[in-house]
Amino acid sequence: MNVRIVAPKTIAETTIAAQFAALKNADSDRAAAFAAFAATGLPTRRDEAWHYTDLRSAMSSAAPVAPAPDAARIEAARILLAARERVGDVRLVLLDGRFVPQLSDAAPKGVIAGMLAKSAPLTQSDAVVALNDAFAMRGLALDIDAGVQLAERIEIAHCASAVAPQATYSRVHVCLFAGARVRIVESYFGAGADCQRNALTQVSLNKGARCEHVGIIDDDAGLHLESQIAVLGADAEFNSFALVAGGALTRRQIFATLSGESAKITLGGLSLLDGRRHADNTLFVDHAAPHGRSREFYKHIVADESTGVYQGKVVVRPGAQKTDGAMKSQAILLSPHAVMNNKPELEIFADDVVCGHGATVGALDPEQMFYLQARGLPKAEAEAMLLEAFGADAIARIDDEGLAELLRDKMRVWLAARG
Repeated sequence: MNVRIVAPKTIAETTIAAQFAALKNADSDRAAAFAAFAATGLPTRRDEAWHYTDLRSAMSSAAPVAPAPDAARIEAARILLAARERVGDVRLVLLDGRFVPQLSDAAPKGVIAGMLAKSAPLTQSDAVVALNDAFAMRGLALDIDAGVQLAERIEIAHCASAVAPQATYSRVHVCLFAGARVRIVESYFGAGADCQRNALTQVSLNKGARCEHVGIIDDDAGLHLESQIAVLGADAEFNSFALVAGGALTRRQIFATLSGESAKITLGGLSLLDGRRHADNTLFVDHAAPHGRSREFYKHIVADESTGVYQGKVVVRPGAQKTDGAMKSQAILLSPHAVMNNKPELEIFADDVVCGHGATVGALDPEQMFYLQARGLPKAEAEAMLLEAFGADAIARIDDEGLAELLRDKMRVWLAARG
């Protein structure tokens, strides 16, 4: 029997409790969610899923919860959005965690976009998800009608007001009905070092639906906690990729359930880490039906004193025969002080499956560096060329070439800043 010993409350946990006590209209679902959080507190290394990211130690204080956007914040966000390159044909905006229709475009035909008045409580036993359950409000609900093959790319823009320290909680629920198809980009920007962000996206794919999803995190948030919960029906397909090029401490956690037969999921990402940044990619993929296929492929470039984390766990349930799963993490360390933690896992309870995993960590190949420098390239340029090729291999798995080129540009900017 495992007994969890809950440490005395920290300043951050005490502050969060006071914030919830002051929350208006906290119904029974929110109260139950907060009780679930309070029972464990912020995750520590004692929590297996958080072994490499001690949130309790890292989160020395809790920022004030961001208020509902007023006219001044909305106008400031409008100026910021006008100056920012659009990455979607249709832009839907959440400001400080709340959906703002007056900053958003009209939804295309066959798509309903509106305010998520109340979120259904979630079942994941995770403290960060429980906090989102307790605090998130006025999120975004996005429904794509059955059979709609949407040509437009939809951007869900998570815009933060960097005017003061604040904690933001956002909730997005995307539902694809049978046979629907959509491309979605979630971009996170505007946050400063005093911002603590807790974002959660639910994706429900009905029979034969397909969703292409890309996340872009490249602002300076002090804390970026992002949860993605996906449920795939029969013959559904979900492809999700994330570029992490910002944030002091970033944690992306994905809980995916392949509940229908012949469902397919592909998860990938590229983390670009410098300074003392910490980026954690943690996945839980649950094969609950036969003939499922899962692919996880993540790359990390870790420089200076930064830390990368990859944890991938694939579970194949009894009866989920003919499952095909493959998982890989690759990292390049650019400094003797850089750290990469890899923990791929398989739990298989069926006997007719093909599953495997692998992880590599190393430095740039000295022979390749010598070859390029012998042909006249300066060391910094030779290094950048090899790193760009390494990162581009991950980005190449995105089907949308325009979006892939945008991510390659962001990678080049990061590489140039290092030089």
